[in-house]
Amino acid sequence: MPKGTSDNYDFMKSCLSSYSTSYPTSHLTASCRSRIMAQSQASSHYATSHGHSKTVLEMHSWRTAENSAPYLLPYLEPHMQILDVGCGPGSITIDFASRVPQGHATGVDYALGPVEAARTLALLSNVPNVSFQTGDIYSLPFPAGTFDVTHTHQVLQHVAEPVKALREMRRVTKPGGIVACRETDIQTYIFYPEAKGLSLWVSLIGQIGRMNGCEPQAGRSLGAWARQAGFDTAGVTCGAGSWCFSTPAQRAYWGGSIVSRFEDSNLSATAVSAGLATKEEIEDSMQAMKEWITHEDGYFALLHGEMIARV
Repeated sequence: MPKGTSDNYDFMKSCLSSYSTSYPTSHLTASCRSRIMAQSQASSHYATSHGHSKTVLEMHSWRTAENSAPYLLPYLEPHMQILDVGCGPGSITIDFASRVPQGHATGVDYALGPVEAARTLALLSNVPNVSFQTGDIYSLPFPAGTFDVTHTHQVLQHVAEPVKALREMRRVTKPGGIVACRETDIQTYIFYPEAKGLSLWVSLIGQIGRMNGCEPQAGRSLGAWARQAGFDTAGVTCGAGSWCFSTPAQRAYWGGSIVSRFEDSNLSATAVSAGLATKEEIEDSMQAMKEWITHEDGYFALLHGEMIARV
C-alpha cells in the first residue's frame, strides 16, 4: 500500500460511516439519507457480484489518484475535463479534481448509494470542481467529445460487455484525448505464506466473476479490448502497476476488508448456492485470511494492467 494509504482510508471510512449521523444532510431527501450506505440494486447488464455494501464502499474509499492511477498523472493538465466512470465513493474522482484546478472532474456510477456518498465526501474534502451523478457505462449521459480524459479503475472486469463500455468511453472523449483504464488480473495474486484457504479465496473470486459473465483476468485483456472497440493500436500503450500489502497495518486493512466483504456482501451465499464451496470451507478460508493478517512475515501482492488509449 503506497505511503499515506492507511491514513487516507481511515479518513474516507470516517466520512462514509458518519454520513447519516454527524454531517448535515438537510440538502438531501429523507429517502436519500436512509439509502446512502444501503446496498444498491444493480442494473441487469452489470455483472458485478460485489455490490455496494458499506464494507465494499469503505474498501474502495482508500483509493486515490496516487495509489490507483499513477500511470495517468503525468498526462493531467490544470484545465482538463475528466470523467471517472464507475467512481464508487468518489475518492479517486475528488483527487483528480484537486489536480485540475481550472478544470472539472465528473464521477459516474450506476448506483445511487455510492454517488450520494461521493457527493458528501466532496463537501467534506472542500473540493468544489467535482460533481457526481448516476449513469450507465453503456450509454453515458454526455455528448460526444466532452472530456479530455475518460478514466475507469477496476470496472471493466465487472461488466458483461467491456468492449461495448470502451466504445462508449471513446465516444464521450475529445479527439486527441485519453481513455485510461486499470484492471487487475486474478492470476497474479500471490500470498506468503501460502495456505489452502487463501488459494480457495482466490479461486472463488475468479469463479464467481466468470459465473456472472465477468473477466477476472481483465488486466491482460485491455489492449485487445481497445482494438476491438475501434481504437488505433498505434495510440494505445499498455503497462502494469502493482499493489503490495506487507506491513501489519496494510495486512489488517486488506485482509480485514476481505473478511468483511464475505460477511457483509453476497459473496459467501453466492459461492455456497452455486456449489463452489461449502459454508465450512468458506469459514476455513476466512480463518486462513485472519491468520495471514497476524503472521509476522505475511505478504500479498498483485499486478494491474494499465492502458492509455488515445482517441
